[in-house]
Amino acid sequence: MNAYIFPGQGAQFSGMGLDLYENTPMAQELFENANEILGFNITDIMFEGSAEDLKETKVTQPAIFLHSVILAKTLGDTFKPDMVAGHSLGEFSALVANGTLNFEDGLKLVSQRALAMQKACEIKPSTMAAVLGLEDAVVEEACNTIEGVVVAANYNCPGQLVISGEVEAINNACEVLKEKGARRALVLPVGGAFHSPLMEPAREELAAAIENTTFNTPNCAIYQNVTANAVNDASAIKTNLISQLTAPVRWTQSIQQMIADGATLFTEVGPGKVLQGLVKKIDRQAQTASATTEAKV
Repeated sequence: MNAYIFPGQGAQFSGMGLDLYENTPMAQELFENANEILGFNITDIMFEGSAEDLKETKVTQPAIFLHSVILAKTLGDTFKPDMVAGHSLGEFSALVANGTLNFEDGLKLVSQRALAMQKACEIKPSTMAAVLGLEDAVVEEACNTIEGVVVAANYNCPGQLVISGEVEAINNACEVLKEKGARRALVLPVGGAFHSPLMEPAREELAAAIENTTFNTPNCAIYQNVTANAVNDASAIKTNLISQLTAPVRWTQSIQQMIADGATLFTEVGPGKVLQGLVKKIDRQAQTASATTEAKV
């Protein structure tokens, strides 16, 4: 069974999407449409912007979404997913790919999500840290002993868990986790505490936008971050998507469930190969691939 997976924030690079724009009329049209919807020329930043320009949350999230979604659309008849999943922001790309959301609504929601998260980040100094080489349960337990907000946020693969919370709590947690034998506990260069209770203001703001958006019945199951299970019901997808900003990304569990449900090939659609690497760490036997632009429309 073909599983298609969609990356989240961090996969961006300067020049992303330019080959699609130059080689495929349909891609060009979608990119121009995106510039209009967003009210600024995101294509200029994607194609020619610096790494610094691309780091801005209001740019990063729509840029990765556009690269993934437009790439999927240019695959034409070769794009036949049996199941999909997306890492954090990538869940929105996956929902356009499986027909739950249309392109315009998906982009609007991603833009609103980025702006809402940016605002939430400015309320309180917060950050995230990658913890390598410890069992999930050890990290969770340590977080529970730290004063302040610090929670497990991204279950990326066995031995790689990202924690999220207040700056001081994260720094304290990193020290404790190193003492407990973490190979590394490294504060990440991110703007805030994504997938933690500190994103509650953003969740509330995004919830209103999601409630007012039409969600169609998907043409294949999506394995959502919040539950790590196959979801086919449009209203359940909505509920899970609203919870996503303050809940952990259960990527390890999602991939394990997809394999249990028959996934034989995981194709990453979008910039980079981060997710393929994680899939291999979750299950060494899993087959992975990158979507290519060869099947032009």
